[in-house]
Amino acid sequence: MASVVANRFKVTGVVQGVGFRPFVYGLAVGLGLRGWVINTSSGVVIEVEGPPDALDAFARDLVAKAPPVARIETVQREEIPPNGWERFEIRESRAEAGYVLISPDIATCPECLRELFDPNDRRYRYPFINCTNCGPRFTIIADVPYDRPLTTMAAFQMCPECQAEYDDPLNRRFHAQPNACPVCGPRVWLVPASAQDAEALTPPAGDPANAEVLAEAARLLRGGAILAIKGLGGFHLACDATNPDAVRTLRERKRRPAKPLAVMMASLDEVRQHCEITPDEEALLTSRQCPIVLLEWKRDSTVVEEVAPNNRYLGVMLPYTPLHHILLRDAGRPLVMTSGNLSEEPIAQDNEEAWRRLRGLADWFLLHNRAIYARYDDSVWFVPRVPDGKAGAESVPQPLRRSRGYAPYPVRLPFRARTVLATGPELKNTFCITRDEHAFVSPHIGDMENLETLEHYETAMGLYERLFRLRPDAIACDLHPDYLATRYAHERAERERLPLIGVQHHHAHIAACMVDNGITEPVIGVALDGTGYGLDGRIWGGEWLVADLRGFRRAAWLEPLPLPGGDAGIRNPCRIAYAYLHALFGEVPALPFLAQMDEAEIAAVQRQVERGLNTVLTTSCGRLFDAVAAMAGGRGRVTYEAQAAIEMEMASEGDEGDPYGYFFRWAEPLAWGNTDALPPLACAFEVALKPLLAGVVRDVQAGRMLGEVGGRFHRTLANMIADLCCMIAQGTGLATVALSGGCFQNRLLLEQSVGELRRRGLRVLLHRQVPANDGGVSLGQAAIGHFALEEGRAR
Repeated sequence: MASVVANRFKVTGVVQGVGFRPFVYGLAVGLGLRGWVINTSSGVVIEVEGPPDALDAFARDLVAKAPPVARIETVQREEIPPNGWERFEIRESRAEAGYVLISPDIATCPECLRELFDPNDRRYRYPFINCTNCGPRFTIIADVPYDRPLTTMAAFQMCPECQAEYDDPLNRRFHAQPNACPVCGPRVWLVPASAQDAEALTPPAGDPANAEVLAEAARLLRGGAILAIKGLGGFHLACDATNPDAVRTLRERKRRPAKPLAVMMASLDEVRQHCEITPDEEALLTSRQCPIVLLEWKRDSTVVEEVAPNNRYLGVMLPYTPLHHILLRDAGRPLVMTSGNLSEEPIAQDNEEAWRRLRGLADWFLLHNRAIYARYDDSVWFVPRVPDGKAGAESVPQPLRRSRGYAPYPVRLPFRARTVLATGPELKNTFCITRDEHAFVSPHIGDMENLETLEHYETAMGLYERLFRLRPDAIACDLHPDYLATRYAHERAERERLPLIGVQHHHAHIAACMVDNGITEPVIGVALDGTGYGLDGRIWGGEWLVADLRGFRRAAWLEPLPLPGGDAGIRNPCRIAYAYLHALFGEVPALPFLAQMDEAEIAAVQRQVERGLNTVLTTSCGRLFDAVAAMAGGRGRVTYEAQAAIEMEMASEGDEGDPYGYFFRWAEPLAWGNTDALPPLACAFEVALKPLLAGVVRDVQAGRMLGEVGGRFHRTLANMIADLCCMIAQGTGLATVALSGGCFQNRLLLEQSVGELRRRGLRVLLHRQVPANDGGVSLGQAAIGHFALEEGRAR
């Protein structure tokens, strides 16, 4: 008889809710092994015994053949005495100390999709079909271990057929916690916005499958109606993307006059009718995460211009739930699918909330009765192509918003971290909590500008702390004293007597890019964005830093210029243009943008600049974009963030003549944190912008259009970025440049900047897991906070 040995395995990562235990069962039985597998609140534990060669094969295949949606981080293997098990079994889950990673929600798998449209299948057109390879996860879980009683599916008792699938280790629905069918599961219903409350929020009696509801919803959409549709992590507002009247009505009701709207299309073939798609973009669109991807918009597309005015790109996603698949197939056309909220509010989560908040926006409500435990916005990605330094180009997929499909999966840290809570910035907020090698970055929260968003923020944070068994050792926050997230940090730190670490905004940007790339050694960091509180009390946003995760030296910056009226100025780029020109030239040249301002407004801005009234000096690159766009005939008034800059980018066509002029003034560098490991700076540089804006004025007076001026401006910034980085590299010996900040979401600027830097022999780090915009700031705050805590620099 062959010798019998026994091993215990502990597997960590995303190994619950992804079919891992039935996979282990099948693997062990196939190799003739005996023992058991169990879910715990710290991972999956396996005991197996049998011949040594079979155990070695089991250990190899445990990783090599794991389920496609599993993400194994560690496998610990130890030899134990044999126990004489007679068979292999799956044991009931148990709670214990530790934590387990949780799967994000997963787009509908091919097997479920085939069943969904098979007239002979018992789940034909059932909008909640799922299995261990797809369906809701994070949005339905209240606690770990991930078992049905701890999810929002606890309210639905399985019928005998579903229970048999759930109990069969060889069935792909074994322990699929959302498992259901038309007989026993959630259901969908449709009600007009004019209905009475009780009628609207109660599922109607009758056909449990409610088979015709989605067909009727599709008919309403084709007829021009706006529907509030409950999905995975909240509500969408939907309308026919080929109907200009419907899109205009949605914009008016949502108070979103111009910001681009996302579109859902039924299939890749349909996407190709409307957009150009590269292989990398196709891979993102069809991935398990199924994000919105910004694609080049074909001129002959029937998606109306009102969906994304003055834009060359369209935000497109494929259906990612069975409900969406049925609805898009029935509608037979692209549908706008935008967040179910008024602008700047959180996405509506449950039926009662949606009924209360969205009745003035939607004509009809498509509701269901599977509760949502966590709000979950759609993720957004784009795929810029940047020069690779070898006469070619490479695609670099980057997130613009990291949420559904990605969170709560953590970013892996290049160091072992203390438990630090980073509260994030004001705009595009996320928070982040570190533990061990993991940084748990929250789903997109939004702009922290109202009580509703703060409540969503605190609820999401409580869920993360519970799911991942986190209690902060310290709190890190932005330096800006008026940010809601900063005030939350101060109040909680005082209440719980926790150390507090203030982190400069642009240092956090660069730290996030470093961690995103697994880097801890010093870099040259270029952080270009709209707003960040500076060490000198000014608003920074055009920054070159020498930085690591412990501290930074401010090596260069854009010339500080007056921003009149704070937020009011940001909404009126014509005022910024006037203020910049008045500050630099005294007398403002006669340019067409002045026609957008009356005499009283001009006088007010002039007075603000001259007397320093309600005016702050800013080095912001985002505000420089606004000023140039307004001067060149672009937007003088905006209705969403960066609208003027985006429309100038859309009008610009690559290289448009020689760069504008600029020069550098010597200045004193600033420093923050522990700079012992950073090379010293002999001096810093301030970029004088008068030659640049003088060149813009000359071009506009010569009759050059927005696209020509914009093209030269982008080229100027790319050269400026590279010139300064080369000067800093020569003085410090550093050769790695990290690019971060919202301005690097601009494809043209990103592509030209990377090209210039690589042509000059510098290594470039770009974001790949978290956004370059403020959605990634919390990751950088947390990393900086860890080292400050370790070194005793928290207060």
